[in-house]
Amino acid sequence: MMLGTRATPSDIARIRLQLHLDDPLLVQYGKYIWGVIHGDLGRSYRGQTPVLHEILLRVPSSLKLGTVAFIFSLLVGLPAGLIAARNHNGFLDGLIMLLAQVAISVPEFWLAIVIVIVFGVQLGWIPITGGEGIKSIIAPAFCLGLGPAAVLARLTRSSVLEVLQEDYVRTARAKGLRNTLINYRHIMRNALIPVITLMGLLFAGLISGAVFIESVFARPGLGRFAITAINARDMPQVQGIVLFGAALYVIMNLLVDILYSVIDPRIRYS
Repeated sequence: MMLGTRATPSDIARIRLQLHLDDPLLVQYGKYIWGVIHGDLGRSYRGQTPVLHEILLRVPSSLKLGTVAFIFSLLVGLPAGLIAARNHNGFLDGLIMLLAQVAISVPEFWLAIVIVIVFGVQLGWIPITGGEGIKSIIAPAFCLGLGPAAVLARLTRSSVLEVLQEDYVRTARAKGLRNTLINYRHIMRNALIPVITLMGLLFAGLISGAVFIESVFARPGLGRFAITAINARDMPQVQGIVLFGAALYVIMNLLVDILYSVIDPRIRYS
């Protein structure tokens, strides 16, 4: 890949020596890990550019798309779950859970293609491709955040229903506290523990896992970069993207653990 089809045996030997491919496997792995620790994810086979530099160039686009999709999922999922729980076994509960099931079942890449055809090609309301401007991010953020919003709604509903059965909620109502105070201090605050765990995982997934959406809308983010690297079999780039995604999940889990102690004073870390 690096030398082309006309490479001579001496050229191939030189590249093997440069890439340390003649070293034992454990030695190669150790050198790679040592480079990763120092911020060196290797170089691309195709362009010989640093992998970390290529990833950082695409992080802002994926971060912007993932953040907008995450905010959309929060604004839709949390209120929907709370409304469904407050109307347990009622019409609104059934309607919200039905819509959530449909949203979870619809493949995001199919939804993205339909939106591009209908609202982009036929109606011309949104840009079909590209990553510039507010209009260009509405459709991909909707496609990316719809599934997580449905998951959040279902989890919020089940968590709130569980908290509603607790004795301290009944006691608060018996004392005559306002419903607003009960909902905020006693219900939502305790119901948010499992929801926040999911929120951290969803945010990391929205940033590092928007492969299909970025490909359909031709956005210059990490997802489209991953597809390009896989198709070209550029292993340093593929490894770098996977490591970046894994590090993002670790960071988000750490932030979630810190938030636990803020929301629930009973949780303390020593």
